[in-house]
Amino acid sequence: MAEVAAAPPVIKVVALCGSLRTGSFNRGLIRAAMEIAKSINGLEIEYVDISPLPFLNTDLEVNGTYPEVVESFRLKIRVADSVLFASPEYNYSVSGPLKNAIDWASRPPNVWADKAAAVVSASGGSRGQRSQYHLRQIGVFLDLHFINKPEFFLNAHQTPSKFDSDRNLIDDSTKESLKQVLLSLYAFMLRLKGKRD
Repeated sequence: MAEVAAAPPVIKVVALCGSLRTGSFNRGLIRAAMEIAKSINGLEIEYVDISPLPFLNTDLEVNGTYPEVVESFRLKIRVADSVLFASPEYNYSVSGPLKNAIDWASRPPNVWADKAAAVVSASGGSRGQRSQYHLRQIGVFLDLHFINKPEFFLNAHQTPSKFDSDRNLIDDSTKESLKQVLLSLYAFMLRLKGKRD
């Protein structure tokens, strides 16, 4: 009797976009990643909107609890296995909304700790390299474990455009590069889970 192959472990990824703009290229990267994930057995990506979060203010913390929208956001991070950041570059660094979200989830208890992470960027001439560097620095303190390779940087204003008018990613080679990031994140998370189990 033939043995039935075990199903691969399901890795749950939360995807955060550092741009709140409706026509965000980085949001387009997340949509593409969610579509690509359907072809990767065992990988699930959920987009989590950071726009409803208030500015971090510890006056909003009452007896160790947070505003409802913050608690909901923190729970999404806590129950996920890993994180996919789509980070534009604002003034040589990460965007204000993304840093705000990171800070809320780092409040005690830090719900980022011991998760695998990957970052992709669509930005201007720098392609988001400096924002990714700063995000990785932040991750050190948060105990986030970023994959190192492959790196993903995209010049959002390059011609011909990699996106259509609705900011959907349409370039096949860029989609393949994004898929390699997701495969690396999946494999890295499996290794981390193996060390924990």
